[in-house]
Amino acid sequence: MTGPAPSRPSGPPDPNRPGSAGAVPDPLSPVAPRYGDGSLADVLPSALAVLGVPGAVDRLGLADRLAGVRRIAVLLVDGLGWYQIPTATPYAPTLAGLTATAGRPLTSGFPSTTPTSLVTLGTGTAPGAHGVLGFTVRVPGTERVLSHIEWAADPDPLYWQPVPTQLERARAAGVAVTVVSRPEFGGSGLTMAANRGGDFRGATGVDELAATMLTALTAGAGPSLVSGYHPDLDRHGHLTGVDSPPWRVAAAEVDTLLARLVDGLPADAALLVTADHGQLDVPAAHRFDLDTDPRLRTGIEVVAGEARVRYLHVTPGAVDDVVAAWSAVLGDAARVRTRDEAVATGWFGPVPAEHLARIGDVVVICNDTYAVLATRSESPLASRLVAYHGSDTAAEMTIPLLVVRG
Repeated sequence: MTGPAPSRPSGPPDPNRPGSAGAVPDPLSPVAPRYGDGSLADVLPSALAVLGVPGAVDRLGLADRLAGVRRIAVLLVDGLGWYQIPTATPYAPTLAGLTATAGRPLTSGFPSTTPTSLVTLGTGTAPGAHGVLGFTVRVPGTERVLSHIEWAADPDPLYWQPVPTQLERARAAGVAVTVVSRPEFGGSGLTMAANRGGDFRGATGVDELAATMLTALTAGAGPSLVSGYHPDLDRHGHLTGVDSPPWRVAAAEVDTLLARLVDGLPADAALLVTADHGQLDVPAAHRFDLDTDPRLRTGIEVVAGEARVRYLHVTPGAVDDVVAAWSAVLGDAARVRTRDEAVATGWFGPVPAEHLARIGDVVVICNDTYAVLATRSESPLASRLVAYHGSDTAAEMTIPLLVVRG
Protein backbone atom coordinates (compact mmCIF):
# COMPACT_ATOMS: atom_id res chain seq x y z
CA MET A 1 0.00 0.00 0.00
CA THR A 2 2.50 2.60 -1.13
CA GLY A 3 2.29 5.39 -3.61
CA PRO A 4 2.65 9.14 -4.02
CA ALA A 5 1.71 11.28 -1.08
CA PRO A 6 -1.95 12.33 -1.29
CA SER A 7 -2.99 15.93 -1.52
CA ARG A 8 -3.80 17.40 1.87
CA PRO A 9 -7.19 18.82 2.81
CA SER A 10 -7.42 22.58 2.70
CA GLY A 11 -6.46 24.50 5.81
CA PRO A 12 -9.10 26.11 7.99
CA PRO A 13 -10.13 29.76 8.09
CA ASP A 14 -7.95 31.97 10.28
CA PRO A 15 -8.39 30.63 13.83
CA ASN A 16 -7.20 33.87 15.41
CA ARG A 17 -10.08 36.06 14.24
CA PRO A 18 -12.75 37.20 16.71
CA GLY A 19 -15.12 34.43 17.74
CA SER A 20 -12.66 31.65 17.07
CA ALA A 21 -12.19 28.88 19.62
CA GLY A 22 -8.39 28.97 19.29
CA ALA A 23 -5.79 27.39 17.07
CA VAL A 24 -7.00 24.58 14.83
CA PRO A 25 -4.63 21.62 14.32
CA ASP A 26 -3.13 20.19 11.16
CA PRO A 27 -5.94 18.65 9.09
CA LEU A 28 -4.59 15.10 9.28
CA SER A 29 -3.74 15.11 12.98
CA PRO A 30 -6.15 13.41 15.38
CA VAL A 31 -8.41 15.53 17.56
CA ALA A 32 -10.55 14.49 20.52
CA PRO A 33 -14.26 15.28 20.64
CA ARG A 34 -14.94 18.22 22.96
CA TYR A 35 -18.09 16.93 24.61
CA GLY A 36 -19.47 19.51 27.01
CA ASP A 37 -17.59 22.61 25.89
CA GLY A 38 -17.36 22.74 22.12
CA SER A 39 -19.00 19.84 20.32
CA LEU A 40 -22.02 19.16 18.16
CA ALA A 41 -23.73 17.74 21.25
CA ASP A 42 -23.66 21.21 22.81
CA VAL A 43 -25.55 23.06 20.06
CA LEU A 44 -29.18 22.32 20.92
CA PRO A 45 -28.81 22.54 24.72
CA SER A 46 -27.34 26.01 24.19
CA ALA A 47 -30.17 26.96 21.82
CA LEU A 48 -32.76 25.77 24.32
CA ALA A 49 -31.11 27.80 27.06
CA VAL A 50 -31.45 30.92 24.87
CA LEU A 51 -35.17 30.11 24.45
CA GLY A 52 -35.59 29.82 28.19
CA VAL A 53 -36.20 26.08 28.44
CA PRO A 54 -35.85 25.15 32.13
CA GLY A 55 -32.69 23.22 32.95
CA ALA A 56 -31.05 23.75 29.55
CA VAL A 57 -27.36 24.63 29.82
CA ASP A 58 -25.76 27.20 27.51
CA ARG A 59 -22.55 25.24 26.97
CA LEU A 60 -21.49 27.39 24.02
CA GLY A 61 -22.06 30.78 25.63
CA LEU A 62 -24.73 31.98 23.19
CA ALA A 63 -27.02 33.78 25.65
CA ASP A 64 -25.38 37.21 25.64
CA ARG A 65 -25.04 37.28 21.88
CA LEU A 66 -28.64 36.15 21.36
CA ALA A 67 -30.35 38.10 24.14
CA GLY A 68 -33.98 38.71 23.18
CA VAL A 69 -34.09 35.93 20.58
CA ARG A 70 -37.30 33.88 20.73
CA ARG A 71 -36.99 31.91 17.50
CA ILE A 72 -34.02 29.76 16.48
CA ALA A 73 -33.37 27.89 13.24
CA VAL A 74 -30.63 25.25 13.30
CA LEU A 75 -29.36 24.14 9.89
CA LEU A 76 -27.08 21.12 9.55
CA VAL A 77 -25.24 21.01 6.21
CA ASP A 78 -24.03 17.46 5.67
CA GLY A 79 -20.31 17.34 4.88
CA LEU A 80 -19.55 21.03 5.51
CA GLY A 81 -16.45 20.54 7.64
CA TRP A 82 -14.46 23.51 8.94
CA TYR A 83 -11.54 22.49 6.72
CA GLN A 84 -13.73 22.39 3.62
CA ILE A 85 -14.89 26.00 4.01
CA PRO A 86 -11.79 27.58 2.37
CA THR A 87 -12.30 25.26 -0.61
CA ALA A 88 -15.96 26.29 -0.85
CA THR A 89 -15.55 30.05 -0.44
CA PRO A 90 -14.84 30.89 -4.12
CA TYR A 91 -18.35 29.58 -4.84
CA ALA A 92 -19.96 30.59 -1.56
CA PRO A 93 -19.46 34.27 -0.66
CA THR A 94 -22.20 34.26 1.96
CA LEU A 95 -20.61 31.27 3.68
CA ALA A 96 -17.22 32.99 3.55
CA GLY A 97 -18.58 36.17 5.09
CA LEU A 98 -20.46 34.39 7.87
CA THR A 99 -17.43 32.26 8.72
CA ALA A 100 -15.21 35.32 8.98
CA THR A 101 -17.60 37.35 11.15
CA ALA A 102 -19.79 34.82 12.96
CA GLY A 103 -18.02 31.46 12.91
CA ARG A 104 -16.12 29.22 15.28
CA PRO A 105 -14.98 25.59 15.10
CA LEU A 106 -16.60 22.78 17.07
CA THR A 107 -15.94 19.06 16.99
CA SER A 108 -18.31 16.36 15.92
CA GLY A 109 -18.70 13.25 18.00
CA PHE A 110 -16.97 9.98 17.14
CA PRO A 111 -17.22 8.30 14.71
CA SER A 112 -17.47 11.41 12.51
CA THR A 113 -20.32 10.02 10.46
CA THR A 114 -23.82 11.18 9.59
CA PRO A 115 -26.10 8.88 11.63
CA THR A 116 -24.01 9.27 14.76
CA SER A 117 -23.84 13.05 14.34
CA LEU A 118 -27.53 13.55 13.62
CA VAL A 119 -28.46 11.76 16.82
CA THR A 120 -25.71 13.54 18.76
CA LEU A 121 -27.18 16.87 17.64
CA GLY A 122 -30.75 15.81 18.33
CA THR A 123 -30.16 14.37 21.78
CA GLY A 124 -27.44 16.73 22.99
CA THR A 125 -25.46 13.72 24.22
CA ALA A 126 -22.29 11.88 23.27
CA PRO A 127 -22.67 8.76 21.07
CA GLY A 128 -22.04 6.30 23.88
CA ALA A 129 -25.18 7.49 25.64
CA HIS A 130 -27.54 7.47 22.65
CA GLY A 131 -26.17 4.25 21.14
CA VAL A 132 -26.09 5.16 17.43
CA LEU A 133 -22.41 4.33 17.38
CA GLY A 134 -21.57 4.19 13.69
CA PHE A 135 -22.74 4.20 10.11
CA THR A 136 -23.39 0.47 10.47
CA VAL A 137 -23.29 -1.60 13.64
CA ARG A 138 -23.91 -5.21 14.51
CA VAL A 139 -27.20 -5.87 16.26
CA PRO A 140 -26.01 -7.66 19.42
CA GLY A 141 -26.88 -11.33 19.62
CA THR A 142 -27.38 -11.61 15.85
CA GLU A 143 -25.35 -11.71 12.65
CA ARG A 144 -27.28 -8.71 11.35
CA VAL A 145 -25.51 -5.47 10.46
CA LEU A 146 -27.84 -2.48 10.83
CA SER A 147 -27.33 0.38 8.38
CA HIS A 148 -28.65 3.43 10.18
CA ILE A 149 -29.44 5.29 6.95
CA GLU A 150 -31.64 2.38 5.80
CA TRP A 151 -33.26 1.83 9.19
CA ALA A 152 -37.03 1.56 9.18
CA ALA A 153 -38.66 0.33 12.40
CA ASP A 154 -36.54 -2.66 13.43
CA PRO A 155 -35.00 -2.31 15.96
CA ASP A 156 -37.59 -0.06 17.57
CA PRO A 157 -36.05 3.45 17.62
CA LEU A 158 -37.30 4.03 21.17
CA TYR A 159 -35.38 0.97 22.33
CA TRP A 160 -32.31 1.39 20.14
CA GLN A 161 -31.97 5.10 20.99
CA PRO A 162 -33.47 5.56 24.48
CA VAL A 163 -32.37 9.13 25.26
CA PRO A 164 -35.09 11.82 25.07
CA THR A 165 -34.30 14.34 22.36
CA GLN A 166 -33.75 18.05 22.86
CA LEU A 167 -36.75 18.59 20.58
CA GLU A 168 -38.96 16.65 22.99
CA ARG A 169 -37.58 18.71 25.83
CA ALA A 170 -38.28 21.97 23.99
CA ARG A 171 -41.83 20.95 23.10
CA ALA A 172 -42.55 20.00 26.72
CA ALA A 173 -41.52 23.55 27.69
CA GLY A 174 -43.97 25.13 25.25
CA VAL A 175 -41.62 25.72 22.29
CA ALA A 176 -43.07 25.06 18.82
CA VAL A 177 -40.70 22.53 17.23
CA THR A 178 -40.42 21.71 13.50
CA VAL A 179 -38.07 19.39 11.61
CA VAL A 180 -37.48 20.11 7.89
CA SER A 181 -35.72 17.49 5.78
CA ARG A 182 -36.10 15.45 2.61
CA PRO A 183 -39.58 13.90 2.36
CA GLU A 184 -38.18 10.38 2.11
CA PHE A 185 -36.65 10.71 5.58
CA GLY A 186 -39.97 11.24 7.31
CA GLY A 187 -40.77 8.43 9.75
CA SER A 188 -37.44 6.64 9.30
CA GLY A 189 -35.74 5.01 12.25
CA LEU A 190 -32.94 7.58 12.10
CA THR A 191 -35.37 10.51 12.04
CA MET A 192 -37.22 9.06 15.03
CA ALA A 193 -33.97 8.51 16.90
CA ALA A 194 -32.63 12.01 16.22
CA ASN A 195 -35.66 14.24 15.86
CA ARG A 196 -38.67 12.81 17.65
CA GLY A 197 -40.63 15.60 19.25
CA GLY A 198 -40.67 17.81 16.17
CA ASP A 199 -43.39 18.22 13.54
CA PHE A 200 -41.89 16.85 10.33
CA ARG A 201 -42.06 18.86 7.10
CA GLY A 202 -40.69 17.48 3.85
CA ALA A 203 -38.70 19.79 1.56
CA THR A 204 -36.65 19.08 -1.56
CA GLY A 205 -33.99 21.47 -2.82
CA VAL A 206 -32.61 24.65 -1.30
CA ASP A 207 -35.53 26.89 -2.29
CA GLU A 208 -38.14 24.70 -0.64
CA LEU A 209 -35.93 24.01 2.35
CA ALA A 210 -35.37 27.73 3.00
CA ALA A 211 -39.02 28.61 2.49
CA THR A 212 -40.28 25.79 4.71
CA MET A 213 -37.83 26.60 7.50
CA LEU A 214 -38.72 30.30 7.46
CA THR A 215 -42.45 29.59 7.38
CA ALA A 216 -42.15 27.34 10.41
CA LEU A 217 -39.93 29.86 12.18
CA THR A 218 -42.47 32.66 11.84
CA ALA A 219 -45.71 30.68 12.16
CA GLY A 220 -46.59 31.33 15.78
CA ALA A 221 -46.37 34.07 18.36
CA GLY A 222 -44.47 32.02 20.94
CA PRO A 223 -40.93 30.66 21.02
CA SER A 224 -39.99 28.32 18.19
CA LEU A 225 -37.22 25.96 17.18
CA VAL A 226 -36.72 24.76 13.61
CA SER A 227 -34.20 22.06 12.68
CA GLY A 228 -33.23 21.78 9.01
CA TYR A 229 -31.03 19.31 7.12
CA HIS A 230 -29.34 19.60 3.70
CA PRO A 231 -27.49 16.53 2.33
CA ASP A 232 -26.16 17.39 -1.14
CA LEU A 233 -22.64 18.67 -0.40
CA ASP A 234 -21.76 15.41 1.35
CA ARG A 235 -23.23 13.32 -1.46
CA HIS A 236 -21.18 15.02 -4.17
CA GLY A 237 -18.04 14.86 -2.05
CA HIS A 238 -18.47 11.12 -1.70
CA LEU A 239 -19.21 10.52 -5.37
CA THR A 240 -16.78 12.87 -7.10
CA GLY A 241 -14.46 14.27 -4.44
CA VAL A 242 -14.02 17.48 -2.49
CA ASP A 243 -13.58 20.44 -4.88
CA SER A 244 -14.82 18.46 -7.90
CA PRO A 245 -17.09 20.42 -10.27
CA PRO A 246 -20.29 18.83 -8.85
CA TRP A 247 -19.06 19.59 -5.32
CA ARG A 248 -18.50 23.22 -6.28
CA VAL A 249 -22.07 23.45 -7.62
CA ALA A 250 -23.33 21.96 -4.37
CA ALA A 251 -21.30 24.51 -2.39
CA ALA A 252 -22.90 27.32 -4.39
CA GLU A 253 -26.33 25.87 -3.59
CA VAL A 254 -25.46 25.84 0.10
CA ASP A 255 -24.58 29.52 -0.26
CA THR A 256 -27.96 30.24 -1.83
CA LEU A 257 -29.65 28.45 1.05
CA LEU A 258 -27.71 30.44 3.64
CA ALA A 259 -28.40 33.77 1.91
CA ARG A 260 -32.14 33.12 1.80
CA LEU A 261 -32.30 32.05 5.42
CA VAL A 262 -30.30 35.08 6.58
CA ASP A 263 -32.37 37.48 4.50
CA GLY A 264 -35.61 36.02 5.85
CA LEU A 265 -34.79 35.97 9.55
CA PRO A 266 -37.23 37.94 11.72
CA ALA A 267 -35.77 40.50 14.11
CA ASP A 268 -36.30 38.23 17.12
CA ALA A 269 -34.72 35.18 15.44
CA ALA A 270 -31.31 33.59 15.04
CA LEU A 271 -29.80 31.07 12.65
CA LEU A 272 -27.25 28.50 13.80
CA VAL A 273 -25.41 26.67 11.00
CA THR A 274 -23.37 23.57 11.69
CA ALA A 275 -22.39 20.22 10.14
CA ASP A 276 -22.07 16.56 10.97
CA HIS A 277 -18.47 16.01 9.79
CA GLY A 278 -15.89 16.99 7.20
CA GLN A 279 -14.52 14.84 4.38
CA LEU A 280 -11.23 13.92 2.77
CA ASP A 281 -10.36 12.22 -0.50
CA VAL A 282 -8.79 8.75 -0.23
CA PRO A 283 -6.32 7.92 -3.04
CA ALA A 284 -6.26 4.47 -4.62
CA ALA A 285 -2.85 3.68 -3.12
CA HIS A 286 -4.25 4.17 0.40
CA ARG A 287 -7.08 1.63 0.16
CA PHE A 288 -6.93 -1.78 1.84
CA ASP A 289 -9.52 -4.47 1.02
CA LEU A 290 -10.41 -6.77 3.89
CA ASP A 291 -12.35 -9.06 1.54
CA THR A 292 -9.35 -9.92 -0.64
CA ASP A 293 -6.68 -10.27 2.04
CA PRO A 294 -7.04 -13.50 4.03
CA ARG A 295 -4.87 -12.06 6.80
CA LEU A 296 -7.62 -9.52 7.47
CA ARG A 297 -10.45 -12.06 7.34
CA THR A 298 -9.06 -14.70 9.68
CA GLY A 299 -10.95 -14.82 12.97
CA ILE A 300 -13.62 -12.33 11.87
CA GLU A 301 -17.31 -13.14 12.26
CA VAL A 302 -18.94 -9.79 11.41
CA VAL A 303 -17.55 -6.54 9.99
CA ALA A 304 -19.37 -3.25 10.61
CA GLY A 305 -18.55 0.46 10.79
CA GLU A 306 -17.33 2.04 7.57
CA ALA A 307 -14.17 2.53 5.56
CA ARG A 308 -12.43 4.93 7.96
CA VAL A 309 -13.52 3.24 11.22
CA ARG A 310 -14.02 -0.53 11.27
CA TYR A 311 -15.77 -2.57 13.96
CA LEU A 312 -14.55 -6.17 13.92
CA HIS A 313 -16.59 -8.79 15.78
CA VAL A 314 -14.35 -11.80 16.16
CA THR A 315 -14.60 -15.49 16.98
CA PRO A 316 -14.24 -16.38 20.69
CA GLY A 317 -10.67 -16.07 21.87
CA ALA A 318 -9.40 -14.41 18.68
CA VAL A 319 -9.09 -10.79 19.82
CA ASP A 320 -5.33 -10.79 20.37
CA ASP A 321 -4.66 -12.59 17.08
CA VAL A 322 -6.87 -10.20 15.14
CA VAL A 323 -5.24 -7.16 16.74
CA ALA A 324 -1.80 -8.53 15.88
CA ALA A 325 -2.70 -9.41 12.28
CA TRP A 326 -4.42 -6.13 11.49
CA SER A 327 -1.62 -4.14 13.14
CA ALA A 328 0.97 -5.98 11.04
CA VAL A 329 -0.89 -5.49 7.75
CA LEU A 330 -2.00 -1.89 8.25
CA GLY A 331 1.09 -0.61 10.07
CA ASP A 332 1.07 3.18 10.33
CA ALA A 333 -2.14 3.39 8.28
CA ALA A 334 -4.34 2.71 11.31
CA ARG A 335 -4.60 2.27 15.05
CA VAL A 336 -5.96 -1.13 16.04
CA ARG A 337 -7.55 -1.23 19.49
CA THR A 338 -9.62 -3.59 21.58
CA ARG A 339 -13.11 -2.45 22.49
CA ASP A 340 -12.05 -1.67 26.06
CA GLU A 341 -9.10 0.38 24.83
CA ALA A 342 -11.27 2.32 22.39
CA VAL A 343 -13.90 3.11 25.01
CA ALA A 344 -11.21 4.18 27.49
CA THR A 345 -9.97 6.88 25.09
CA GLY A 346 -13.23 8.79 25.60
CA TRP A 347 -13.98 8.92 21.86
CA PHE A 348 -17.58 7.83 22.43
CA GLY A 349 -18.11 9.49 25.80
CA PRO A 350 -19.35 7.17 28.57
CA VAL A 351 -20.78 3.96 27.13
CA PRO A 352 -23.42 2.12 29.20
CA ALA A 353 -23.24 -1.65 29.35
CA GLU A 354 -26.25 -2.10 27.07
CA HIS A 355 -24.47 -0.29 24.22
CA LEU A 356 -21.01 -1.84 24.49
CA ALA A 357 -21.70 -4.81 22.20
CA ARG A 358 -22.58 -2.44 19.34
CA ILE A 359 -18.87 -1.57 19.20
CA GLY A 360 -16.63 -4.23 17.69
CA ASP A 361 -14.42 -6.47 19.78
CA VAL A 362 -11.66 -4.76 17.78
CA VAL A 363 -11.84 -1.16 16.55
CA VAL A 364 -9.72 0.02 13.60
CA ILE A 365 -9.25 3.79 13.28
CA CYS A 366 -7.62 4.86 10.03
CA ASN A 367 -4.87 7.48 10.04
CA ASP A 368 -3.95 10.05 7.40
CA THR A 369 -5.96 9.35 4.21
CA TYR A 370 -6.18 5.55 4.49
CA ALA A 371 -9.34 3.43 4.34
CA VAL A 372 -10.30 -0.23 4.74
CA LEU A 373 -12.85 -1.32 2.14
CA ALA A 374 -15.01 -4.43 2.00
CA THR A 375 -15.51 -4.88 -1.74
CA ARG A 376 -17.47 -8.14 -1.57
CA SER A 377 -19.47 -7.90 1.64
CA GLU A 378 -20.65 -4.28 1.35
CA SER A 379 -22.37 -2.30 -1.39
CA PRO A 380 -20.14 -1.92 -4.47
CA LEU A 381 -20.78 1.82 -4.38
CA ALA A 382 -19.13 2.09 -0.95
CA SER A 383 -15.81 1.02 -2.47
CA ARG A 384 -16.06 3.40 -5.42
CA LEU A 385 -16.46 6.59 -3.41
CA VAL A 386 -13.83 9.30 -3.72
CA ALA A 387 -14.16 11.04 -0.34
CA TYR A 388 -14.78 9.41 3.03
CA HIS A 389 -15.10 10.37 6.70
CA GLY A 390 -15.60 8.69 10.06
CA SER A 391 -12.15 8.83 11.66
CA ASP A 392 -10.74 11.35 14.12
CA THR A 393 -8.58 13.57 11.92
CA ALA A 394 -9.17 17.29 12.27
CA ALA A 395 -10.41 17.42 8.67
CA GLU A 396 -13.21 14.99 9.53
CA MET A 397 -13.94 15.96 13.13
CA THR A 398 -13.85 19.76 12.98
CA ILE A 399 -17.14 21.41 12.05
CA PRO A 400 -18.39 25.01 12.00
CA LEU A 401 -20.85 26.86 14.15
CA LEU A 402 -22.08 30.04 12.46
CA VAL A 403 -24.34 32.27 14.58
CA VAL A 404 -26.47 34.90 12.85
CA ARG A 405 -29.05 37.23 14.40
CA GLY A 406 -32.05 38.51 12.49
